[in-house]
Amino acid sequence: MRAKLTVIRGGNLARIPWLVHGFSTRLGGFSSAYGGQALNLGFTKHDSRATVERNRIAFLKQIVAVSGSKTWPLVTLRQVHSDLIYCISEAPATPITGDGLITEQPGILLAVQTADCLPVVLVDTKRKTIGVFHAGWRGTVKRIVEKGVGEMRRCFGSLPRDIRAAIGPGIHGCCYQVGPEVREKFESQFAYGAELFREIKESDEIRERYPLLFLTARAPGHSDLPKRIFLDLVEANRRQLITAGILPRNIWASELCTSCRPDLLFSHRAEKGVTGRMVGVVGIRER
Repeated sequence: MRAKLTVIRGGNLARIPWLVHGFSTRLGGFSSAYGGQALNLGFTKHDSRATVERNRIAFLKQIVAVSGSKTWPLVTLRQVHSDLIYCISEAPATPITGDGLITEQPGILLAVQTADCLPVVLVDTKRKTIGVFHAGWRGTVKRIVEKGVGEMRRCFGSLPRDIRAAIGPGIHGCCYQVGPEVREKFESQFAYGAELFREIKESDEIRERYPLLFLTARAPGHSDLPKRIFLDLVEANRRQLITAGILPRNIWASELCTSCRPDLLFSHRAEKGVTGRMVGVVGIRER
């Protein structure tokens, strides 16, 4: 039996009548490259283009992105972990490179692809304008969602108090181990940077049983065990949105961690780089 195509909705966006949005999962598609019936929505090297296009059509129909019998155009990016954001009024004729899209034009779908990074949707409920952003740690350090709020304000006159944000599934602080250089970048950019990380000291049964083997000249006489560092990427983006002026009550974040749930979601880390892509999409129904 074919798995049901599953779409996750932002809890604070579901009742906006003119809005189309959703975050895909891996369930209910036609790809066999990443397990049976996978809904891979990215043109990856392991999957065929025809299968991905079939998956995309099924996904678009599921989120009701249709006008009569015509499917809405899906606008994606060649993502490069940047802070590049584009304001568009129609589907571009050639691919564009960046990590954010905003529009006030009905009838088109803005999308970012993810497999651990966060998809972030912004919706101005008063001016009926929207944006979507791809936020990995590099884009987050570059403040892409904060800049996204600023671009919506510059292009459309959006006020942060009117914007609702939805952070889709991505890798969470339970699993997102990073190196000390990542922590240094966050701490140099954000006053609250240190609060985004937690440390776990590596256990070492041999050291604990035979401590004399590891004596060094360093005070207090033993070398330190290495530490594992974990980044809370969701909180990092939530704090940015609040700094940009969005009210905390207007921010929704999925509790699903991609690395914890490879049965439901694609995860680049959990699947060691051989994985499909999900999308976070947003669009405006015809007025």
